[in-house]
Amino acid sequence: MNDAVCQQTEQTAQLGDRMLAWVFALLKRNHITPNAVQEQMLSSHVRAMAHRSVSGEPLPDVEAELFDEISEESMQLAQAVVDEFGNLPVEEAWLLSVHFEVAKDNL
Repeated sequence: MNDAVCQQTEQTAQLGDRMLAWVFALLKRNHITPNAVQEQMLSSHVRAMAHRSVSGEPLPDVEAELFDEISEESMQLAQAVVDEFGNLPVEEAWLLSVHFEVAKDNL
């Protein structure tokens, strides 16, 4: 690996770690507790978001209508995460909101 790739990989890992801590604190403040599988899937998604944030790699096209049944609360939480990243498109929030919506159903 060349230095630029190593630096990007390290930057992505650091951003992913920081954002995961931020996301789990956000969920805790909102009394949302993902189970172990949901936590693993959410972690993978947030790390992928960190990669896209650092690399500039775009998401494939996503249709807003697919997320019509997601609650406003989940969408707002997801948008807060995207805002914290600072350079990701709204489609990232749509996809992330699904994780929050599913975890809200845990008892």
